[in-house]
Amino acid sequence: MSVKLDRLGSTFEKVISQIIATEVKDENIKFVTITGCEITNDLSFAKVYFTVLDMAKKKETIAALEKAKSFIRGEISKRVDIRHTPELRFIFDESIEYGNKIEKIINDINDK
Repeated sequence: MSVKLDRLGSTFEKVISQIIATEVKDENIKFVTITGCEITNDLSFAKVYFTVLDMAKKKETIAALEKAKSFIRGEISKRVDIRHTPELRFIFDESIEYGNKIEKIINDINDK
């Protein structure tokens, strides 16, 4: 991946986090953490990785993000100077959950 795409992904990550925290009115989205953003080479799609504080609300959060996707994309186009704003795809980031699971297994082994 190029430096330009990395930088743009980082910018998207910050802007989307800011939009979710301050402008999206849906309460199901308020506790979302954006963990990363990968943009395709042709700038047509952006994979936005996220996690939630309350795993019980994972499905509601995914539905709420899908509903707010066009609003978030519109706000990005106003704030980021780019000719074509990529289509957003929200993907639940399971790496943190996986890391916690591995950490628990290691702790269990060390306790025995």
